[in-house]
Formats: sequence, structure tokens, C-alpha cells
Amino acid sequence: MATQLSPAAPILADLPLMAADVARGVCRMLLRHDCVAIAEVPLSDGRRADLMALDARGNIIIVEIKVSRADLLGDAKWNDYLAHCDRFFWAVPEGFDLRPFEQQGFLPDRAGLIVADRYDAAVLREANTVPLAAATRKKCTLAFARRAARRVITMLDPEAEPGF
Repeated sequence: MATQLSPAAPILADLPLMAADVARGVCRMLLRHDCVAIAEVPLSDGRRADLMALDARGNIIIVEIKVSRADLLGDAKWNDYLAHCDRFFWAVPEGFDLRPFEQQGFLPDRAGLIVADRYDAAVLREANTVPLAAATRKKCTLAFARRAARRVITMLDPEAEPGF
């Protein structure tokens, strides 16, 4: 008997609709580039990344989604994400004012820029790679893999107990 998967449970369900659309488009684009992503990833410092992805070489990518100017300008926590990734991207919906991302406060020399809708995404500016220390990479990669596996298990068996 085939196992029935539940709908996309906690993966994008907690994001507001437009942010979920951007996340979906970014995930599709990342997958085409052989990067696998998960949404809403708690980090060891208590922050939560909108999307975290691993590429085929084990590099870690964090994507911060912004759907309003107020959210962008009021966010002071995104710099903390840089300690958990090799590459950092902003992702915004089509029509978003991109001028703030050119200001030094948003690290245009480090941070990439993606424009997305629910169907696809395009990289407007590549992110520069700043390699993580080996111990940090191992810790982040292990946490990513375990979180992804837990999500698959709870999709297959919503009544499973996490055991942690």
C-alpha cells in the first residue's frame, strides 16, 4: 500500500501568502541549480532563516525574504545570518523597490539579490562567497540534514514523536 503524504505541512504554511510565493519560486530556482532548500530554519543563535539551502559541494546559502519596504528597513537581525552561511541572498517579489539593496548597509558587495514569484526566480546579483569555518559548516550542515529528515518523517507520520 502506498504511503499518503500530507500537504506541505510546516514547510511554507507559516509564511504570509506573498512571502510563501517568493519562497516557492526561489526554491524552484535553487533546485534547478542543484541546491536543496528548506524554509523557516532555526539557527543556533536563536534566529530563524527564511530559507536555507545546500549546494552540491556542501556550501550553505541563506535567503532572506522581504515583501515590504517597512519589513526591509525595520530588520536589524539579518546580519546575524552571515555567520551561518557561505552565501547570503535577499529575495523579493517582482515590483519591489531595489534601490535600498545598493546601500552599503545592505552589503551589496556580499549579498546577492533574487526577484521571484510563485513560479520561478531570477538572480539579479550573485552573492559573494565567504567560506564558513570547517567546524561551523559541519554544525550547520548536520542541523540542516536532521531538520530536513524530521520534516520528512512528520509528513509521512504526523503522529510521530520527535524524541528530543
